[in-house]
Amino acid sequence: MEKGYDDINLSDDFKNFSRVSDNSRVLRGKSEVGKGFSGGVLMVLKDPENLRDMAYKEFVNLSKEENEVSEDVLVRDVLYACQGIDGKYVKFDEKADGYVLPDWMKVPRATRSVVRKLCELGFLFRKVKGYISESMNQFPAQDVGTVGQAFCAALQDELSEYYKLLAVLEGQAMNPIPLGSEGSCSGNYMSLRRLSVWFAEPIVKMRLMAVLVDNCKSLKGGAMAGAIHMHAQHGDPLVNDFMKRLLRRVCSPLFEMVRRWVLEGELEDIFAEFFVLSQPVKDESLWREGYRLHAAMLPAFISQSLAKQILRTGKSINFLRVCCDDRGWADAATEAATAVGTTTTRGSLGYGETDALESLVTEAAKRIDKHLLELMHTRYKFKEHCLAIKRYLLLGQGDFVQYLMDIVGPELSEPANTISSFKLATLLESAITSSNAQYDGCDIRARLRVKMMPHNTGDRGWDVFSLEYDAGVPLNTVFTESVMTRYIRVFNFLWKLRRVEHALTGTWKTMKPNCITSHFFSKLPQAVKSQLILTSRKCQVLWDEMNHFVSNLQYYIMFEVLEVSWSNLVKEMELSKDLDDLLAAHEKYLFSILEKSLLGERSQDLNKTLFVLFDLILHFRSLADRLYEGINELQSRTTAETSINSRDKVKSRGKTNDKSSEPGSWLGEGRKALTQRAGEFLRNMGNDIDAIGKDYATIFEGFISQLPVQQHIDLKFLMFRLNFTEFYSQLQPITRGKLF
Repeated sequence: MEKGYDDINLSDDFKNFSRVSDNSRVLRGKSEVGKGFSGGVLMVLKDPENLRDMAYKEFVNLSKEENEVSEDVLVRDVLYACQGIDGKYVKFDEKADGYVLPDWMKVPRATRSVVRKLCELGFLFRKVKGYISESMNQFPAQDVGTVGQAFCAALQDELSEYYKLLAVLEGQAMNPIPLGSEGSCSGNYMSLRRLSVWFAEPIVKMRLMAVLVDNCKSLKGGAMAGAIHMHAQHGDPLVNDFMKRLLRRVCSPLFEMVRRWVLEGELEDIFAEFFVLSQPVKDESLWREGYRLHAAMLPAFISQSLAKQILRTGKSINFLRVCCDDRGWADAATEAATAVGTTTTRGSLGYGETDALESLVTEAAKRIDKHLLELMHTRYKFKEHCLAIKRYLLLGQGDFVQYLMDIVGPELSEPANTISSFKLATLLESAITSSNAQYDGCDIRARLRVKMMPHNTGDRGWDVFSLEYDAGVPLNTVFTESVMTRYIRVFNFLWKLRRVEHALTGTWKTMKPNCITSHFFSKLPQAVKSQLILTSRKCQVLWDEMNHFVSNLQYYIMFEVLEVSWSNLVKEMELSKDLDDLLAAHEKYLFSILEKSLLGERSQDLNKTLFVLFDLILHFRSLADRLYEGINELQSRTTAETSINSRDKVKSRGKTNDKSSEPGSWLGEGRKALTQRAGEFLRNMGNDIDAIGKDYATIFEGFISQLPVQQHIDLKFLMFRLNFTEFYSQLQPITRGKLF
């Protein structure tokens, strides 16, 4: 029975020991607390809380052996470092470029690693704080700009929130770290592990701010806003919200510049931060050269098309205000803001409201551009002035041009240095009052003036005479000095063409036979008559060929070039939505005229050939005048000789029957000399006509051969008209020479 009793007690003791072993681990160390013997068996208390305390105390004892500095001291040093201040042990190391613990200090590797990671916040803080201090205190204001100042203010606000967090953490760090009882584990104290949790979000923000500081050191204005915007494209909601909050502050000055420019036309940009640049120019150059986009300052969240629309809207307001002395744009801007549900006051736009910005710009541009075009067409009569230039500079007013050429012709035939521009101005006024041009408005007629081009020695008035049209402000935005120079080029070409046509018309009047000439032909000897007929025929054939060329060229210029281009201009003017469209339509109109008239850069060789042909035709005119002056002189002498012979016949009637004294006989001594001189003159004139004919044929063939290879398709119409029957294509140079 005893043996069984003892066995039972031992069994119960082992069972109790087994249960204790399941709930605890064997403790190492020197402490004997919790140990005891019962009947020769080691007993361990079963209370779990007592076990944890024992384990934590042993951990503390081990930590004290491995650490020279307590954790609460390290926590305070880390908090100092995170404010950019050296602590008792944690200091900034220039070589390591960060806050570190000294190497001689006995600290576990894990603790040293935690401190280094936590002190990254201090390193980032120093960088951000240093940037703010430099930007606000050391750098000139023009280098920082308003956007840079807003960026610094936004960073400072974030640091203020960061300071508040550190103040709370410092308050908790004043409480000692408990030894580990159940109640104290959640107490109000601060450890390195808890700092790691508290610093998780601030370190993300501080890293972002440090990256932004590094990227924005050399940037300002729109470039800075664009660089910051690129970091806002992030999938982390924390980062995204933080960047948007920062960008609202940073972009506030930029959006204010956009608002003032679009709604007021004011460029509030003293530090050159805006993506619109201005430069001082004359009023006539305000639209084309006064403002331009600065691509380097255009942030990525504003598209290129929107930027161009913003630029044009502000330009339109300034054009209306400066060049047109108009204030109607203010009502249009207010209506635009009301239409999109915003206001015209400061701060009505901001980052993240790109759609609202685009709606405002689009609406403002539409209304202001509409007002500007109405002003150009109604008050300043843009279309009427374009038509006036077409009539006078492009010689579309036929009766005016013909009368002007008739009355200025004698004056322009004189040397250029002897011609009075005042006299030509008087003749111009006479041509206006004597043609349908007198019915144009006084404003249009007053703008038309005579202009004498620079001349060289030997130039005639024809070479330097020109007309100019003074458009005035604001029309000179369209009709700039460069544009009017091109109009004068077209005028000189058309004036030369009209002069050639006028010369051929005058030649035809001279060549046209009449009854006196017919009677004169019957009195000529056969040899002289044959020579005269041959020379006259050569002259008429060459005139006919030249007239064919000039008539078809003029028809092509007037109808295929000028009228078609004008029709296209009128259509595009009606479709224009803004001043840029109007300028583009007019530029296209003028370019079309220059290209189709062989005055473009691609047709320089053809243009030179054409002017050589014009000079040959004018030379032919002078040659034809000499020919018919000689014929008229021969006719006068023959008539005089006939009268003398008639008187001699009355005196010597019945005295002799000599054939040499018969009326109309060319056998007398004087008549033979006259006949000889006439024959020689006609032969020389025939040779001169042959020479001009050959030169004309050669150059004209070169002109015809160059037309098909021209890039402008409309020149084919000229080719069709000149070579409709393919006469020139089949005609060989040798065969052409036989015509003359």
